[in-house]
Amino acid sequence: MHTHPMPRRVRLTPYVVAVLSAGQVASAYEPENYDSATRGAWWNKEPGTPERPRWTSFLDVPRDETIGFALYTHDGGVLKLTAQLYPLLPDETREVSLEIDTGEGFEPVGGANVIEYGWSAHFRIDNWDQSREATYRLRHGDSVLTGTIRSDPVDKDSIVVGLMSCDSNQDRRDRDDIVAMIKHHDPDVLLFVGDQVYDHTQHTAAWLLWGSRYRDVLIDRPVVTIPDDHDIGHGNLWGEGGEPARTHEGGDAGGYKSPPEYVRAVERLQTWHLPDPYDPTPVAQGIGVYYTSLTVGGVGFAILEDRKFKSAPEWRLPKMGPRYDHITDPSYDRDAIDLPGLKLLGDRQITFLNDWGENWSGQEMKAVVSQTGFCGAVHLHGKFENRLLADLDCNGWPQTARNRALRAIRRAGAVHLAGDQHLATVVQHGIDEYRDGPFAYIGPAVVNTYYQRWWWPLDEQPGNDPIEDAPLPWTGDYLDGLGNMITMHAYGNPMPIAREVRRDPTTDMTPGRYGDGLGLVRFNKIDDTITFEAWPRWTDPTDPTAKQLTGWPITIDASDNDGRQPTGYLPAIDVDTQKPFVVQVIDESTGEVLYNKRVDESSFRPPVFSDGPFTIRTGETSPTLDAATGVRPTPVE
Repeated sequence: MHTHPMPRRVRLTPYVVAVLSAGQVASAYEPENYDSATRGAWWNKEPGTPERPRWTSFLDVPRDETIGFALYTHDGGVLKLTAQLYPLLPDETREVSLEIDTGEGFEPVGGANVIEYGWSAHFRIDNWDQSREATYRLRHGDSVLTGTIRSDPVDKDSIVVGLMSCDSNQDRRDRDDIVAMIKHHDPDVLLFVGDQVYDHTQHTAAWLLWGSRYRDVLIDRPVVTIPDDHDIGHGNLWGEGGEPARTHEGGDAGGYKSPPEYVRAVERLQTWHLPDPYDPTPVAQGIGVYYTSLTVGGVGFAILEDRKFKSAPEWRLPKMGPRYDHITDPSYDRDAIDLPGLKLLGDRQITFLNDWGENWSGQEMKAVVSQTGFCGAVHLHGKFENRLLADLDCNGWPQTARNRALRAIRRAGAVHLAGDQHLATVVQHGIDEYRDGPFAYIGPAVVNTYYQRWWWPLDEQPGNDPIEDAPLPWTGDYLDGLGNMITMHAYGNPMPIAREVRRDPTTDMTPGRYGDGLGLVRFNKIDDTITFEAWPRWTDPTDPTAKQLTGWPITIDASDNDGRQPTGYLPAIDVDTQKPFVVQVIDESTGEVLYNKRVDESSFRPPVFSDGPFTIRTGETSPTLDAATGVRPTPVE
């Protein structure tokens, strides 16, 4: 038998930033160098070389610790679980087993082969009893990982959601501060909504480092992880439906510059454990899709892919700033860049959102989850001196597609949750007028010492109708740089300090200084409210005097996610049942579905926003029966 040197555990230095020369950066993006630290004869590659960066020394784990962490969700009676392994030696088994504690001991429920590109193994169990809590155990050789599969918390009055993104590689230390806050607040589900990984060609190694930091809170609750641009090796991504990149750099020109097998591996590691995709048809280059829905404790989550279908600005638009996506020219025409046919979510995901919005089975409240926000709620980018008029990387562009997506979210009565922006904000979107769209919470970055952003109006004045009693000066109604209507409720600006300080967070770990931390969302099913919280990094969760970022917490009614003011009401719908039911209203003059609303009372007068006529459809969990057609409203006096 061929023998191998026994790896030893190497402790990371507190703060390591790898710097490559221009030649090394260029060579790193050759296909054979993607995931080079964990592929091939990885055990013979010396840490500190371009193919095995020094920070990857942590991969050399003892051989009885080959299971790194696990991720799972369960929905509709299906449990899906991913076991993430460290790189294996040639003579080690490529099979992982899953055992479940039945109350009389652990029983094996299946085995799975390890996929070597990414070192993962995947388990699916149908007919899973979601009402029971169970202890599970993963085995690989002498390595054992034990965790808890929580029961679905349907009986809880309030469902708590953790919201995180942007875990920069500028800080290689542990995340004990964030983990301590997660353990203290004990969310029912964790949403990691992108940029878990910033090492563009070494996803598997960086993914294992990410998982090792959060392992204790990943293995015992449902977790959503969705990749954003940095995860798949881009600074920015306009996916163009999976097409290959038009240029070596990718970026503004659109398409994927990373090899498709690498992209598929990234998405497999981060999303396989999610419920099955709504429509699994691959996009170009055989790249898969993962947009799907998940229900936890009566809260339904629609999980989107912001970047995959989005149109790119280069070769479609003139250059109006230092980059095609960064507009600084004050004479630019907002309407002119909203070209016909530009895509954001694409037709497939809009169809999914519309279907999901009608389906209230097991759901009392709804949320849409994506990587970034549907507006440009940022003025200063990267450094305090860098003001942009518009950033086309945000989902505020293209504007027509943005409004189409927001109408679908509003139709479902959902709130929007996302990350990416390195700036925590709470806004209410305007579609046809201010405050008629859904609320959105962009959570704080986990690490915000690299590319900070600020909400800082040029005139340093509040918008129209500022938020009453807000502790922040610049709230109210604004147009973003793309002409989208937004109402700013809160923003978590970092201090405008020197870039050298921001890159080294060891200089000051004062909570709130960098605007980074943990986002929490509380869905109260008793009073139908949603509360947004923003806890600064380095906050002691046991300190009763600990404060959130200025401007938080914020509580809204779930009904606020449809801010349209009724012009009339339709006749009351009476349902002969004590169960909740779903009401759908369709404007017959346009064919548009206005909303799908879950109603708890036995009699309900649907609000409308025009003269109609209207069709009303009802059903116990989705609108399946026509209750009335050609109905005219009673105008509001």
